[in-house]
Amino acid sequence: MSATISAISHYLPPTIIENSYFENYLDTTNEWILKRTGITQRRFLLEGATSDMIVPAAKRCLEMRRIKPKEIDCIIVTTVTPDYSFPATACLVQDKLGCKNAWGFDISAACCGFLYGLITANAMVNSGAAKKVLLCGADKMTSILDLNDRSQAVIFGDGAGVCIVEQSDDPRLGIIDHVAHIDGSGGKYLRKEAGGSHLPPWHSAVKLEDHYIHQEGQAVYKNAVSEMSNAVLELMKRQRMKKNDITWFVPHQANMRIIKSVGEKIGLPDEKVVITIDKFGNTTSATIPTAISLLNEERKLRIGDNLILASFGGGFTWGSLLLKWNPYVK
Repeated sequence: MSATISAISHYLPPTIIENSYFENYLDTTNEWILKRTGITQRRFLLEGATSDMIVPAAKRCLEMRRIKPKEIDCIIVTTVTPDYSFPATACLVQDKLGCKNAWGFDISAACCGFLYGLITANAMVNSGAAKKVLLCGADKMTSILDLNDRSQAVIFGDGAGVCIVEQSDDPRLGIIDHVAHIDGSGGKYLRKEAGGSHLPPWHSAVKLEDHYIHQEGQAVYKNAVSEMSNAVLELMKRQRMKKNDITWFVPHQANMRIIKSVGEKIGLPDEKVVITIDKFGNTTSATIPTAISLLNEERKLRIGDNLILASFGGGFTWGSLLLKWNPYVK
């Protein structure tokens, strides 16, 4: 048995923020941003919350699959920017979509959220615990950004990617294998300090900056390049794959330099490495499903194509996954 992605869609807010926006009030330039990140523009959600980006993507996904909301039996939302601390954003999505027969939950794994969610959805379908999983990777990163800090303000954007995971009609195709790791010692390099039980919002020691992302760029860059590369190479070795066997490499869109470095370590030509960060920035859990959705929209996916997904995020969390493209289900 294997599970597969039977339909996939995405939503990006309509408001486009060019690099010139930051030039107006930060000590930065378009050239500096391009050199450091590779980003030219990103999308900001001006009104609403994370679930408000998931719902339109999910509706489109259901239409593509030609099924009704009541046919979804599990909803997984991967996010670090839930609408509320509780209830889970999955509960809000279930209600807004009218998925009356679904249960669900959220996963918090930072930029690895969608990858971990896909691993989880695959296990649920293969075990028979669910038939149709609505997997949603979404983040409103502007809700936790310090827009006066150029090191983070220019990097992130808002967006959502949604897919349906169910049993493949061909056990040789679909989600084949994965590699996943965590290392909690890396949490100090990429985190949001306040808002949890460690430092509640009301605590006298809380400062405004504690509610924003804390990121130590050099440590994150170094670990992201090495661990994403190692995860992909480990997966390829296990599956006896060579670089020529990879149709598309779909990395998490954290930074253009990270993406390029990982591609080089794997030995892939640029044309096999999927890039979306230039137009959308780092949308955290939404980057990988958005990239796959765009490939699908552009008719660049064929049955049996080997997609290697890889991600690295706060925690530290990282991993890779082999998806043999097959939108057909039993």
